[in-house]
Amino acid sequence: MDTETLLTTTRSVRRKLDLDRPVAHEVIADCLRVAQQAPAAGGLLTAQRWIAVTDPAIRAGIAPLVQRSAHAAWAHYADQVDSRMFVSARHLVDHIGQVPALVIPCMPGRPPSSPAEQSAYYGSIYPAVWSFQLALRTRGLASSMCSYHVVDHEEDVAKLLGIPEGFTQIGLIAVAYSKQAEFSPAPRPPVEEILSFDAWAGPRR
Repeated sequence: MDTETLLTTTRSVRRKLDLDRPVAHEVIADCLRVAQQAPAAGGLLTAQRWIAVTDPAIRAGIAPLVQRSAHAAWAHYADQVDSRMFVSARHLVDHIGQVPALVIPCMPGRPPSSPAEQSAYYGSIYPAVWSFQLALRTRGLASSMCSYHVVDHEEDVAKLLGIPEGFTQIGLIAVAYSKQAEFSPAPRPPVEEILSFDAWAGPRR
């Protein structure tokens, strides 16, 4: 597919993941090889570590931790989320242990407190996360961030995976082959409503 189609139709896929088809280690490694060419805002690119969990027993250990965190979060904000999106998110959480690959990118240290340092910290990993998701799409796979556990069960997942102290789990990416081949661009605000040149022209609050 052409680049613009790839960028405008790569969706966060939750209900169309093929839970029965394994994802080979070689495919994940190849997508991460591509993702490592993403631009980085800071100097921590080479310090990234990624863990791809494909063992069913380990995925089964992670699943309840994600689910408990998700249910706790939903108790606070589920009523503020679009109902269709919530149903989709719930489907993924309910089946998270069956997703063939759970990929967890990690960064050294803990997130810094200042906005400028946070920008460099997360900016060193999130471009690679997005490039990883794009690379998956070109190979017939789909993905979705499902990172609820980092709020209150990050340490438990670290123990399961042997992640040493001094590393932060940036999130959890659910990865599987997609049951749907074609996706359309999602509804988004017109560019004219969100873009201004040379001065702020948006809402004052």
